[in-house]
Amino acid sequence: MNPLESLHVGLQGKESVVVRDELTVRHHLPTMPAVYGTPMMIYLMEVAAANAIHPLLPAGWVSVGAEVNIKHLAATPIGRTVTATAFVVGIEGRLVRFNVKAHDGVRVIGEGTHVRGVIDLQKFEERLAKE
Repeated sequence: MNPLESLHVGLQGKESVVVRDELTVRHHLPTMPAVYGTPMMIYLMEVAAANAIHPLLPAGWVSVGAEVNIKHLAATPIGRTVTATAFVVGIEGRLVRFNVKAHDGVRVIGEGTHVRGVIDLQKFEERLAKE
């Protein structure tokens, strides 16, 4: 069985979040500005990418982040909605490559590439339990 047989270049996923205090850099480091944090933006991009392919994976299969190459281009204040989009641009073995972008309703705030690996969750968890 090829768990990626239903996947193809061009699939798209999205995820949005309203920037709240707990998503800002200041929340984690009080000396920093109250703007959307880079790790949170990257996480949103990862979720968008997972959303693009998860519905097409067989039961029991999921994707996990394997690589990120992201530029955070602009600051986003509390209250704005950030939407991340991910587009499948390549499939190699069990790796799925994405172009990702984040927009805050005013401008593009981040962009780059992301790779996710497709795994059998049960086998993955069994392997972890043995470590």
